[in-house]
Amino acid sequence: MFLELRHLKTIRAIEQTGSLAAAADRLHLTQSALSHQIRALESYYETPLFSRSSRPMRLTEAGRRLLAGADVILPEIERLDRDLRQIAGGATGRLFLALECHSCFTWLIPTLEHYRAQWPSIETDLSMSLGFDAIDALRDGRLDGVISSDPIDDPELHFEPLFRYPVVLALAPGHPLANETRIEPEMLADQTVIGYPVDRERLDIYRRFLDPAGIEPANSRQSELTAMIAQWVASGHGVAALPKWAIADELERGIVTARPLGDGMSSTMHLAVRRDEHRLAYMDAFLRLAREQAGQRLDDISLVRPSR
Repeated sequence: MFLELRHLKTIRAIEQTGSLAAAADRLHLTQSALSHQIRALESYYETPLFSRSSRPMRLTEAGRRLLAGADVILPEIERLDRDLRQIAGGATGRLFLALECHSCFTWLIPTLEHYRAQWPSIETDLSMSLGFDAIDALRDGRLDGVISSDPIDDPELHFEPLFRYPVVLALAPGHPLANETRIEPEMLADQTVIGYPVDRERLDIYRRFLDPAGIEPANSRQSELTAMIAQWVASGHGVAALPKWAIADELERGIVTARPLGDGMSSTMHLAVRRDEHRLAYMDAFLRLAREQAGQRLDDISLVRPSR
């Protein structure tokens, strides 16, 4: 039989993302490899799977039939894989998470909802109450994972990369800097920079942009809430360096605009876990779900291939 599971995963990814490039990124393949898969299927069955004259790509009758099969078969295969992993790795455990990422609720809450449905015997919890002592809490066992964009070199911990994302300067559309095509450090010397209430060296805009240039902004403001920061920016009370996906709604509504910082700044989101636990089956399942949900819900990110 010519048809394989990878073909079903391919057709589902293309339908969900709307393009070969995005589907290839989700599946950790090159675009040419994905195109080869599609051409091989079309050649074998002697029928096209997509209408190539439309954008986004539209499924033909044969493509829709293949997708319908994928929607039935892949969930069952995934359940089977999960059940076997639970049998092999133990079906009980604990996953207490904390956030060092104030903007991560949009994809992390759905991730946990799916995870609880698939691994009901794993005790889960999500908190920001530990603030930025979360890494210490991970070391001493109070936590089992920390969502962080600030990896450190620690022999006790493993930082698993999830996805890369651009960090941009958010501005009110009428802000004078909105006329610039890119933002240089000296342009912020007379600005109010809005950020999260964390140590200065933890903020990318200072550590990677302003401090190396010796620039100090005129004023600063802080909020724990991304929505509040975005509102302050929209109201003209300052500017803020934020993940582009964190202000996707504001950008779409036109109340905020964004400009690149210098040549463009990017960062990587990680899940930090204790090194001796990062290969547990239920931890691996959470990592796979986290990448999947982030890929489906966040714009302008690039998923990172698993490190194992």
